[in-house]
This record gives sequence, C-alpha cells and structure tokens, in this order.
Amino acid sequence: MAKYLLASASGMGFICLIAGLSPVQALPNLEIADKNLAINQNDSNYQKNDSHQSNLTNSISSELLIANENQINQDSGVDSAVKFQQPLTPKSINSSSSSDKLAQVTSVSQLSDVQPTDWAFQALQSLVERYGCIAGYPNQTYRGNRAMTRYEFAAGLNACLERINELIATATGDLVKKEDLATLQKLQEQFTAELTTLRGRVDAVEARTAELEANQFSTTTKLNGEVIIAGVGATGGAPNDSDPNIILVNRVRLNLTTSFTGKDLLITGLQAYNFLGGVDGQGSLQQSLGLAAPLLSSSSARTSFEPQFPGLNVNTLSSVGANDVQLYKLLYIFPVANKLTLFAGTAAETSDAFPAVTPFYGEGQESISRFAGLNPVVRISGGTSGTGLASAAGFIYSISPNLDLRALYGSVNANLPQKSADEVLPGVSTTPLGGGLFSGSSVVAAQLTFKPSPDLDIGLNYANSYHEINILGTGLISGDVGALAGVDAGTPVKLNSFGGTVTWRFSPKIALSGYGAALFIDDSSDSVNASTTFTSWMVGVHFRDLFKSGNNAGIIFGQPLYRTDTGGSAQLTPTGDNRATPYHLEGYYRFQVSDNISITPGAFVLFNPEGNSNNETTTVGVLRTTFTF
Repeated sequence: MAKYLLASASGMGFICLIAGLSPVQALPNLEIADKNLAINQNDSNYQKNDSHQSNLTNSISSELLIANENQINQDSGVDSAVKFQQPLTPKSINSSSSSDKLAQVTSVSQLSDVQPTDWAFQALQSLVERYGCIAGYPNQTYRGNRAMTRYEFAAGLNACLERINELIATATGDLVKKEDLATLQKLQEQFTAELTTLRGRVDAVEARTAELEANQFSTTTKLNGEVIIAGVGATGGAPNDSDPNIILVNRVRLNLTTSFTGKDLLITGLQAYNFLGGVDGQGSLQQSLGLAAPLLSSSSARTSFEPQFPGLNVNTLSSVGANDVQLYKLLYIFPVANKLTLFAGTAAETSDAFPAVTPFYGEGQESISRFAGLNPVVRISGGTSGTGLASAAGFIYSISPNLDLRALYGSVNANLPQKSADEVLPGVSTTPLGGGLFSGSSVVAAQLTFKPSPDLDIGLNYANSYHEINILGTGLISGDVGALAGVDAGTPVKLNSFGGTVTWRFSPKIALSGYGAALFIDDSSDSVNASTTFTSWMVGVHFRDLFKSGNNAGIIFGQPLYRTDTGGSAQLTPTGDNRATPYHLEGYYRFQVSDNISITPGAFVLFNPEGNSNNETTTVGVLRTTFTF
C-alpha cells in the first residue's frame, strides 16, 4: 500500500509555490508579460511583448540592417521612433524578483494565512515539521491574509509526498514511519480531486509551453511613438532685423511595425507638427531671423527635428495645417537571400536605408541642429525631408559581417501623372518637382559602410540627382534654393555628390566623429551653361554616460555648405552678399530622466551665417523634451 501511495504521488512537486505564484493559480492562461502591447492579427487577441523599449530614436536604417541579418531585434530608435519587436516567446514561469525568492519553513504554523482548524492541518503540520517539505514566501504568507484553499493545501500535501518519496529512494526503508504513511494515505484520499486538478493544470501548462516554443512567431503589429516638445529661441540674424520671440513647438510620431514572417517588416508612420513656413517661409524662426531662402524657408538655423518643408506639401505647393496628421512613412523590408534584403515604399527617405555612422544623429535625442546629424550627401534631393517625400526602392547587400552595400532609387513625384502647366514663377510650375515615377526630380544614392576594426566605422556616400528646378534639396542653407546663383529658379539641374563619414571610439565612452562632402551642380538646360561646387565638413566629440548612465553630450564644429567654385554664368557670391566662410559651433547635453523621458538643453552658434559676413553672429538655443513609448 505504501508503494502504491508513493508511486501515485511521484512527479507532482510544489511547483506553483516554486514559481512564485499562488498554487490555486496554476497558470490556466499563459501570458507573456510586459508593458508593451502588441496585437496578434491572427486571432485579434491582445498579447504583451517581452522586449522593453528604452530608446525610440534610432533610424529605420537599423531596422533594415536587422531585417537583412534575418533577425528581429530591438535596437535603437528611429528618430522616427520606429522599432521592431522580437518574436513572441514564452517567458520562464519563474519570473519572480529576488525579493520573492522562496524560503524554507519548518512549520505549517509559520504560514500565517493558513487556518489550523481541522485534523488535516494538524496532520500536515506534523509531516512538515518532521520532514521539512513545504516552501513558502519570505513574508510567511501565501498571498495576503486569507484562508488556505483546498488547492493550496493539496499543493502542500503534494510537496510532502514528493519529499517522502525522495527519502525512501535515497535512504533506509525505516526512515519513514508507518504512521506517517497511513496519514499520507488518508490525506491523499480526502484531497484526491484537488490533486487530480493540479496534475491536469500542470499538464496543460506543459502542453501550452510546448506549443509556444514550436510556434514562436505570429503576425504581429506593434505601436511605438515619440513626442518632442521644445522651446526654441534665437538672436542675431540679418542686419536690421529684430530678434524673434521664443517659440514652443512640437512633433508627434506614431509608428506601426508589422511582420508577416518574422524576418520582414512593414513600417507605417503617422506624424503631426506645428512648425510653420509654407511656400514663402512665413511664420518660421528662420524667416524671422532673415536667414531663410525666399522660398521654402531653407536655412542653416534649422533644428534637427524640424521638417525640411514645414507647413507645405512640396509636390503640389499646397499648405499643411499646424498639427494636421500626415502619413510620413510607408516602407516594406523583406529578405530574399541570406545576404540580400530588398525594400520599397511610397513614403520613404534616403536616411531610412543608410546607417547614420555618426553618433550625433537622433532628432529627438542627440544633436539639436540639422547640420550635425547627417552627411549632406544623405540629405540631398529631400533625402531627409522628415515627411517621407519620396517613393523609393532599393537593396541591402551584406558582403561580409564588416562590409555592407546599400543603394536606392527615389522619385519625389511618383504619384503625379504629369507636370502642371500652371506656373508660380518663370519655369516653376505648381508641381515644381515634375511628375511620374521615372520623370521629373529623382535620385540614385548608394552607401558603402564598413568596420575595419571594432572601434572604427566608415561610411562612403554617392548620390546622382536630377531636379526640375534650381535647388539642392538638403534644407541646410538658404543657398539650397537657387543653388546655381544668378540662374533662373526654373532651370533644371543635375547633381553628383560625394561624401564620407567616420566615427572612431577611442575609449568606451568617448567617440570622435566627422564628415566631409562635396556637391557638384550643373545645369541641365540647353539654354544655360552654369556649374557650382559646394563643400562642407564637420568634426565633433561625443560623450556617452557623461556624469550619469544614460546621459549623452556632444561638442560639434564645422563648416556648413559653402560655394567654393563656380563656372559659366553661375555666380560665386550672390548679389548683395559679402562673401565669408560660414562656421557652426554646437554643444548639447541630454539628461535621461527615465527610460522614456529625456531633456536636452543645447545651443548652436553660426558665424558668418549663410556665407555672408553682413549677417550677425547668430545663436539658436533649444530646450527639447522627448517622450518615447
């Protein structure tokens, strides 16, 4: 009889208490717990993702790299706040913190919420004190001040059955008394139903866990977001202009990331902002300073998180209201071979495909100026408009773990069947970028990224562009519009742009980073012969975990885009300007208040703004608060 009793009890431990859960909660419904909500599209059930988002400011280029490596990993943020979730995997059942670790007790009476009112309690108490076979919580309660349920009692009984079974298997037969075996048999008979239920629940948990392990991935959409609220003030600018008032601006982005296979990624992004500008720049800080182009408010005084064409749909020159919701990202990334990944989308940017290389990139977290974040060659032709200006398609080819080649073709007017006949200026229509996927303004761009050593990153860029109008499309300087100075705005141009970016981490927390760029612009008209060369460079020191873990800082100095050479009828110095080399000096410090909130005070100073010494030295101060979720 004793053998029968012990055999029937084998395999059933006090697993619910060991798991840090109430035994009555025998995991009938297994959940993957975390604070980030994901929607399971297969069955419309809500699940929770097991990965935690600490920083939402990595570019989508990191997502492309992840997809190319056939992994689903959570990195870095987009500046568009897009992140990709890991496949859903079952967590360990024992998820208690260290404070919940189990402690051995020597008496049932130590479990203060157990009511010792019937014979079963007295019997189990005797067994526990003799064989030491129950484990409880450190606070000596099961789950608060309440009576022990029959299921909880059955779990305790199970622990004693298991303990006695171990003693019989490892010691002499007379170690367990006959009276105790009889007591166990009586208890087992009285709690047969509860013991059977516990066994069934454990079996269900094991089956569910096996199912989750076999089917770890499901089509899942995850919502991430970034909210930037910033105060911006400036002084200086053009002569005889008064300083603008301090302004309060915002940009909100919500991003849905979806995977259908676990290796692909569909990114859908919505945004709203309250920056102003429109066609003539009215309402923008740059226009108030007198440093903006007469069209499109392009300027060296622009902040990192401001769209290139604020308040304007540049395709049709139609206005966009403050805080109107826009689709700024629609991009699909999918691997086709072990080393080859393709991507395509109708709302994309060059920066979505190309790794930033420099640590200063991060519109919501790092540098506060448009100048410091990326090489100008990446920004050419609206490559970082902030509004998903282009329809683009391209590839990522991982030549080796340390060498990566990416290229794309982009058209900023793919949704327009033809160019409008109406004109706002001579040669400039109300669809200034032209019309058609393979007609009008377009760009072919490539980047070779390699790591000759673990501490050194190098990116080499090339872009070949065509514009229907006389523009660079970077948004970096007022000379961006009218790139060929002295030539009509409606003159089409072609550009060949070369750039390189290097980051050297000479210590674990300090990196030296810089870039250089040269842009060669030629007219693409039979009626004009003109050419211009622009150059730009930047160097900076980036500090990670400065004074406190999570706090970053940067010091940046360089030369914004500047005309260094011209040919034909193009002017080296625009009429009315006093030519001088412009310089940019910037400093910022990011306080990481929590995992989801950061505050970045910073300022940048422009010497000879827009390459014109007539302009006063200009200082732009920013206090940026970024919320990510």
